[in-house]
Amino acid sequence: MTEEARPDVKSARFKVVDGLLIAMMILPILACIVLKVLFTPASEGVNIAGALVYWQTEAPLMPLYISESQVNSWAVMISILGLCLYLTHGLSARAVCRRQLLAEWIVEKCQGLVNSNMGGYFKEWAPFVAAIMALSAFSSLICLLGLFSPTGDVNVTFGWALLVFFLIMFFKFRGGVGNYVAGLFKPIPVFAPMNVIGEIATPVSMAFRHYGNILSGAVISALIGSALTGLSKSLLGWLPGILGDMPLLRVGLPAVLSIYFDVFSGVMQAFIFAMLTMLNVAGAVPWEAWNARKEKRQARKVNLGKTAA
Repeated sequence: MTEEARPDVKSARFKVVDGLLIAMMILPILACIVLKVLFTPASEGVNIAGALVYWQTEAPLMPLYISESQVNSWAVMISILGLCLYLTHGLSARAVCRRQLLAEWIVEKCQGLVNSNMGGYFKEWAPFVAAIMALSAFSSLICLLGLFSPTGDVNVTFGWALLVFFLIMFFKFRGGVGNYVAGLFKPIPVFAPMNVIGEIATPVSMAFRHYGNILSGAVISALIGSALTGLSKSLLGWLPGILGDMPLLRVGLPAVLSIYFDVFSGVMQAFIFAMLTMLNVAGAVPWEAWNARKEKRQARKVNLGKTAA
């Protein structure tokens, strides 16, 4: 019997690929959990610390660290890649499965968001904006699994903001370097230092806004959980046996707080970071100066053509 005559062959291969993609989504996060357990030192009480350092070596300028932030960031990126491949596996002209409907809905929403905030010229930026939102949101949400959120490390968020800053400057120079420098002295030359500070403040504010909101939520949740543990021992420590040792007052409230600080705040900060990226990049293009430069180039080409003729 040929392969085409066996309808179960394609189905079996399809399921195997699905299983591999699901493993691609789950295994990196499980590996991060294992590393977290192996490298976390034993401690008592409140322990508010940064990312764990898994490996370090000496470098010419400063020590080179491989930290929990970097490892978790790569794990999140691999998991997101697996999710994208899973949602787009087996696409057809007519949507016949829920995952394709979900994938199409995500694409439509991201494309609509980019078109409404950046305009038609930036319509091809939808994958980039979707990647920013997904990476930021999932990097914040992995704290629900007990992992360190990469967005709680200012080095990570500043790296993202620096990338956005380079894109902003790229489009600002579309109108010419001279036009950009002249804009720093507007409306009057005395404002030039403040305009330069304003340019530098863009990536700094984006990085610290995202980092500060995520880190503050984690600190507040840890402090409240520790306070409820102590209060539970003080008020209910007289209960017999294991009941006196259980932090009963810690049941319920931390979970409610986690819905806000970890879920809502993480997703909201991802959306805000993506919105700032879209607005700053789209607003950086000097359309008048750029169109003037294009007209001059076209005029030069026409004159060169006439001269050559």
